Amino acid sequence: MEGVKMKILALKRKEKTVIPGFGLTFGISLAMLSILILIPLASILVYSFRLSPSEFWQLITEKAVLSALFTSVGCSFIAAIINCIFGVILAWVLVKYDFFGKRFLDGMLELPFALPTAVAGITLSKMYSDTGIVGKYFAKFGIKISYTHIGIIIALIFVGIPFVVRAVQPILEKLDNQYEEAAYILGADRKTTFWKVIFPEIKPALLTGFGLAFSRGIGEYGSVIYISGNSLKEHTQVISYVIMQKLNYVDYPSATVIALVMLIFSFILLFLINLVQMNQFKRTNNI
Repeated sequence: MEGVKMKILALKRKEKTVIPGFGLTFGISLAMLSILILIPLASILVYSFRLSPSEFWQLITEKAVLSALFTSVGCSFIAAIINCIFGVILAWVLVKYDFFGKRFLDGMLELPFALPTAVAGITLSKMYSDTGIVGKYFAKFGIKISYTHIGIIIALIFVGIPFVVRAVQPILEKLDNQYEEAAYILGADRKTTFWKVIFPEIKPALLTGFGLAFSRGIGEYGSVIYISGNSLKEHTQVISYVIMQKLNYVDYPSATVIALVMLIFSFILLFLINLVQMNQFKRTNNI
């Protein structure tokens, strides 16, 4: 019997799969990863290490660079917070209710992924300008949207909302309604049920969506380049625009230094997002 089992195991190992063997697929994956990601990132590190610490600090502390960095981080953080609030509401509506046009609304959430960001930027800047369809009503009260921080936040909300909705939506779909019913039976009101029963379940996914929307906003270029106005005086320059400006002026050292700082920041965000996902996996699998 043992001999028969060994032969069966050997035959299973020799079974052909649709994808080639581990050696070939691993080699292709490693080659693509190196060409598209590792080598470009390594070139940034190598070029940055040619600069002395004083030169590095001088380039990164330029007025325009610091202003753009604070603008990008601040506006991205505010936009990510707003996306978390409305993203949960959107996900809740899509999961808990059936209504006419539900599939259309669900599909429209993918629009920021499919639409070229430059097209979104041009459309938003025109719509929220003082003569635009929406902006003209705010202009009557002296509120300017385009070419201000408000416009930047709106653009970042547009590109970041799908990350939050798509992160929270699967958790709400798997959440058993019996937990809510049990809370109601025990006397809890809607507010208590949400914060004590529902929110702890969606919190890890919400943090993941927040991190993804936040990181996307910091590096966003196309959707904010038109609506921001790119004014150093008004502090509406974003960090991606400053990098592009440095490259246009053939100032490669400054562009590389800024890119390195953003790279480090992105790795920190990626690490935190993965940490949240690992904790969620351990929690759901009782590890």
